[in-house]
Order: sequence, then C-alpha cells, then structure tokens
Amino acid sequence: MEEILDWLKLAEKFAEDGDAESMVGAANQILEIDRNCADGYALIAESALYFCDLNYAERLLAQAFAKDKRNLRARLVRGGIYFERFQLIKALQFLDLVIKDAEKHTDDFLTRKTLIKALCWTADGLYLAGEADAAAENLREASRLTENIQHAAELFSKHLFLRNYNLPPDKILAQEYNKFFANVTPYSHKNYNHKKIKIGYISPDFRQHAVANFVQPLLKHFDGKKFSVTCYFTGESDFVTQKLKNKKIAWRDLKGVDAATAAKIIHDDKIDILFDLSGHSQNNCLPILAYKPAPVQISALGYTATTGLNAVDYFLTDKICADDNFTEKLLTLEGCQFCYAPVIKPPAVNHKKNNCVTFGSFNNFAKVTDEVLICWKKILDSVPNSKFIIKSKICSIDDGKKILIDRLQNLNVNIEQIELRPYSKDYLEQYNDIDIALDTFPYNGGLTTCEALYMGVPVISRRGNYHGSKIGASILTAAGLPEFVAQDSDDYIKKAVELADGKFLDYQKNLREKISKSDLTDGKKYAAEIEKLFEKIEMNNND
Repeated sequence: MEEILDWLKLAEKFAEDGDAESMVGAANQILEIDRNCADGYALIAESALYFCDLNYAERLLAQAFAKDKRNLRARLVRGGIYFERFQLIKALQFLDLVIKDAEKHTDDFLTRKTLIKALCWTADGLYLAGEADAAAENLREASRLTENIQHAAELFSKHLFLRNYNLPPDKILAQEYNKFFANVTPYSHKNYNHKKIKIGYISPDFRQHAVANFVQPLLKHFDGKKFSVTCYFTGESDFVTQKLKNKKIAWRDLKGVDAATAAKIIHDDKIDILFDLSGHSQNNCLPILAYKPAPVQISALGYTATTGLNAVDYFLTDKICADDNFTEKLLTLEGCQFCYAPVIKPPAVNHKKNNCVTFGSFNNFAKVTDEVLICWKKILDSVPNSKFIIKSKICSIDDGKKILIDRLQNLNVNIEQIELRPYSKDYLEQYNDIDIALDTFPYNGGLTTCEALYMGVPVISRRGNYHGSKIGASILTAAGLPEFVAQDSDDYIKKAVELADGKFLDYQKNLREKISKSDLTDGKKYAAEIEKLFEKIEMNNND
C-alpha cells in the first residue's frame, strides 16, 4: 500500500538521523494499517537493536518472521543481533546472504537501504576479523548506493582509510573524495597580517587516543611570541582532554556542529594555518576543511596517506617517509614526523624473567597480513623454546580467537607457541611480559612502536616503499635504533632471531632512558622545526 510505503520511507529517514524512538512511531502507524506487515515488527526490532534491548528485538523478530520468514529487514536485524552478542562468524555468514539477496533488487528504495546497512555492518565485522580489504570494498559499494551525499562521503572516506592496511595509497582514487563536495563553496581569503601567526589544530581526538600522544609537543612548546594557538575539538571530552588544555591555548568545542557552521566559526576566527590531525580516520574533520575556512590547510599525524582533498594544501612528513603518493605539497621534516609525548604516565619497566624468549605484537590485528604471520612462524621456528603473545581486540571474543587460530593453523603455525590476550586497559604494563616486539607490515605501527620502546621492548620493523610502510623506520631512526630497521622479510626474520640470542637483554636495561633522551621525545626541538615550516608557509602566502 502507498501509505505503508510512505511510513517505511519516513522510518528510514529517522534511522539515518539516529532517531530510534520515531522509528517505533512510524512502525506503529504501519501496524495500525496492517497488523500482518512483517516490516512493521521488523522496524520495532531494529529500533530495539539500536537501544541494545536484544531480548525485545528477538521477540519482535519472531512476530516478523511469522508473517514473512524471508523478510529482508528482519534478517538484517537478526544479523545485527548476532554482532551484538559477539557471534562474529554467524553474523558475517548471515549478513552475507542478506547482501546477496538484496543485490538482486537494488532498484527498490527500501531494499537498497537494507543493503547499505548490511554492507556497513558487515564491514565493521570484517575489519575486526582482520579482513580490511573486504571491509573497504563493502564501504565503497555502500557509498555508491547511498543517495545521502554526506553519508556517501563518510563511507568513501572509511573505504580510503581501510584500504591502506594492505595496499599502497592510490592518490587518483583518493581524489574522488572531492566529488562529494562539488556543491561546497570554499571561503576566499585575504592576508590577515597578524602580529602573531594564528595556528588552528582541529581533531576529534584531543582525548584518550593515539593522536593525543603526538600532539602534546605542539600545544606545549610553541613560541608564544610568534604564534597563537586555537584547538577545535569535534569529539568527546575526557580526562586526557583536560590534560592537554593549558592557559596559552584557546579551545573551541565543535562537537555536534555541522561542517558548514564549524567552517564559518574557524573562518571568523581568522586562522592563518589550519592543521588537521584526522585525515580519513574515524569521525574526521575533512568535510570542514572542504570549505577552506583557513587560507592554508595542513593534514598529518592522525592518518598516514594523502587525503586527496583539493582544499588541503600540505601534508607533514619526514625525509624517511616522504614519497610522491600525495596530492598535497609535502612539508618534509629533517627528523621524525612524530614526537612521542605520552599523556598518561606509563608504568615502570619491570621485565619478567621468562623461561623462554617471548615475542609479541599489540598492533591492530587488521594490520597483520599472512606474509607477516609467515615471518612470525619462521622466527618462532628458528628460536628454540620461544613463544608469541598476540594482544588485540580480536582476541576479546571467542569467535575472534577462532578466526585467528584458524588463520594460524592454515599457515602451519604451532598454536602451542601462541598466547592470545584480549584488549585491556593495563596493556602497557603487559609489555613487561614481552622480550621483543615485532612490527606489522606493510602498514607499520605508530603509537604501538613508541609505547613498546618506552616500555623497554626492542621493536623490529620492516621498511617498505611508501609512506605508511616506512613509519617504523622513521620512529626507530629518531629513537637512535636504526639497527632494528629491516629492509625486507628475510632481514626482518634475521634481525629478530639475532636479537633473541640474548642481545635483547642489553637493550632492556636502558631502553627507556635512551628513548627519553632521543629525538623521538624531544618536544622542544620538534615544535621548533615545525614552527620554522609554519613561518616559511606564511611568508610565501603573504607574498
């Protein structure tokens, strides 16, 4: 019926707006018209899923399936419930069937909406399961299907982020991101000629997040005689946010503010240089930068590849990582592009005396390719009486552990040498259980490498041939540890095996002290070098 279809379309709008209560209202209107409409019950079940009332959602689904056992929305919600119950394998299998059925009828508005949700929910599950490539492709397809330009941009941005886990950056693909802002009119600018250069840092991650450990030197050590600093915060505040704040810096809370309004606020503040710390990471600020609220815009630190966005002028990198895979002009530091300044005081280094050499990785498991696992296997096979600790979110659920164990067994890894640990807040202290950390490749760790080193754990990293695959080399060089940088997989294995032959013990004794005195943690030097770049940019911009 036409009236039911109208209510279903309205319910989809409420879902996009995050208004689960209004979805229930629309569903009740549908059921008043037709008590046998499976979609009506499925809508209420979907709303209950968003409220995490899984038992109620199950009861509603029973009613929906009683009316139509093949109802697509009800099947979608069933898959969502599997996810919420941490039944990852079943959820992925179930939603894969939903996707295949929905793809046959993408000309239908409601089927297309269901397909988009199934693709997005499945992408989250695939990412957790370590299948970043498949997750990225799901998001690209969802972006293509959605008619909401803002949502399409968000999904394409996530696609770009996830494809970096296993693939080299594609700057031509990244430039497609601009099409979502074709109707945006960027601000025009004049030279402000401020007495102090006005720097703005924008991020959703001035909080307990990796970025907070790299931005602190820029907020603490800037030259107040030459620069004024404003932080534009688009995320949730926490105790780390309070630690980052100081009297020299102005703070503006942009949480929940739409991109156009946020851009106007920044423009009205007459910022000279806007520094984006998010790139294509979660809840990023690129839609704000698309309006060009500042005459000069830079991106870096929170993302390792090109943004592809025409409104971004520069990307901050260093001599080791710099390559030609960027649409932005490169600002190239002599030293490392990262300066490690932990916002939370790390625990003491107190390594346990293991009866065997213990390797480990605390990296996001989506970065662990089969080639990485094969290298780890060869290292374990070469070091008698050794073991490996894998600590990651994937190990926090039973299905995740099963997926991981199956991958290891398919590669003939001896499972008895592997210990799986779930994510936990005391993860830094658990570095005391590890003798040697092994970095991921081609997508290197950033914060994980810094944290391991600071906890007295040597890190072996394989250097690749593009920006994100050379971050480990940059960090280790800045730390004064170039000997830990491997040039290929064979060298990676060789260095790990040699280090395991007792050499790691010498490093453990004074590694934190060494890191504390290295360029990697020299915040004043780091801030001064970046400020020289800021001054050069501003001088060129005013010519």
